Amino acid sequence: MIINDEPARTIGILKKYDLMPRKKFGQNFLIDPHVIEKIIDAAQIEEGDCVLEIGPGIGTMTRHLCDRAAKVIAVEIDRDLVKILKEDLLKDKENLTIINEDILKVDTEELVRKENGGRPIKVVANLPYYITTPIIMGLFEKHVPMESLTLMVQKEVAQRMCAKPGTKDYGALTVAVSYYSECYLAANVPCNCFMPRPDVMSAVVRLKVLSEPPVTTGDPAKMFAIVKAAFGQRRKTLQNALVNAQGIDCTKEEVAEALESMGLPALARGEILSLEQFAAISDILTK
Repeated sequence: MIINDEPARTIGILKKYDLMPRKKFGQNFLIDPHVIEKIIDAAQIEEGDCVLEIGPGIGTMTRHLCDRAAKVIAVEIDRDLVKILKEDLLKDKENLTIINEDILKVDTEELVRKENGGRPIKVVANLPYYITTPIIMGLFEKHVPMESLTLMVQKEVAQRMCAKPGTKDYGALTVAVSYYSECYLAANVPCNCFMPRPDVMSAVVRLKVLSEPPVTTGDPAKMFAIVKAAFGQRRKTLQNALVNAQGIDCTKEEVAEALESMGLPALARGEILSLEQFAAISDILTK
């Protein structure tokens, strides 16, 4: 059970170090103990786990992760927060490694090899909203050994990750996430759970990493080029979206024929295609 001392602890640390959350790093410190517990429970942290925490802040969740896991690697970009983490946590948590670096510049594959012998880790993060997608896709595309990612993100982004074809939230991020993982929306998080309060609602989402993609395609890079083009301008038909897109060499007629062979209308838009259908049209156009 996580003790309800987080608001007082956060205020105390901010006063002690004369610290103000920095907008350029998207800093909003989580202070609700119930949400912290939901995140750790959703992540299914066990005694033998190695956890990569991205953006630990002042260590609100870090100390609880250290109590549950065998090892915690905390990557924090803000040098001032790293100082706090080392003074406030490192002396008491022998299973904690703190790295002062931008996660987008970290060689995460090498980090996992060094800290966990190359075995899969569990990622837990309260991500800055403005770089959520680059961080997630960077970890997936580098094929970092991971069991799961449990993330606090903007609610709108969480809805996009878990959306279904044909809905307004369905897009390129949805397709990419479903190619690498199974998405589960674990909890909605109100603004008053943070200090300072953000302007938008948040959500906790868990991505269970798949051992193999759920679809096969001869050229994944081409499939994702098609996905990107399809959602680049949502109101365009696939015919118009793909003809002039980079990395895709096709005519309107070829797209129409491919869609017809799949039982889809010639003027279909990308938003109605599932991951399986994107893989299929990619292979047809490649042939």
